[in-house]
Amino acid sequence: MKSFFALAAAQVAPSLALCATSIIASTNLAQAADLTFNWKGDAGYSAFGSFSYDETTTPGIISESGAGATKALQSLSVSFFNPSQELIGTNNEVVNGVSSNQYFNFNFDTTTGNLFGAFDVGTGSGIGDVFLSNVEAPGFIFISPGATSYLYQNITADYSQLLDSSTNRIKASAVPEPTTVLGTLVVGMLGVALSSNRVGSSQGSQRKSRAKASKV
Repeated sequence: MKSFFALAAAQVAPSLALCATSIIASTNLAQAADLTFNWKGDAGYSAFGSFSYDETTTPGIISESGAGATKALQSLSVSFFNPSQELIGTNNEVVNGVSSNQYFNFNFDTTTGNLFGAFDVGTGSGIGDVFLSNVEAPGFIFISPGATSYLYQNITADYSQLLDSSTNRIKASAVPEPTTVLGTLVVGMLGVALSSNRVGSSQGSQRKSRAKASKV
């Protein structure tokens, strides 16, 4: 008689195999690249965001600016935190390929995975809005993209308070695809199931041989 683990493995293995096949098939359909970016100011403020684009149609360089339909980005959101890690602002810059920010600036090299050039995220148009920019210096002075990024919060319609600044690079990182992570887990579980099946079969054969030996 097979052990409980062997019977469970025999029942689970086909389901896991089917699940793994489905995951592999769905990977071919999911072509969106998902990435995150983060920045840390010298005074402890920080920004964290995410963005996505279609790998099959996006050129090597992504360059976006202003409001309206984007050229490549499918989505982009950003959140801002004070030194105590409390949320002070958040915004969905790009939703379904449409930017809602007239001051939006974003440049990304899909080959190297680096952000470069002009960068301006966060609505920056309403009272209380927070935004991060390397093209707007204190005093509403627009400059060429620089190494320093400034974090502001709109206090009035005519005044934006500088909260923090830093020459720390805004870093982008790829997010592991869910299908890849889940596929790895399924393959691992399938391996355990098959291993249990082998152990169960081995134990069964050992019990049979001992039974024969006792009869002799």
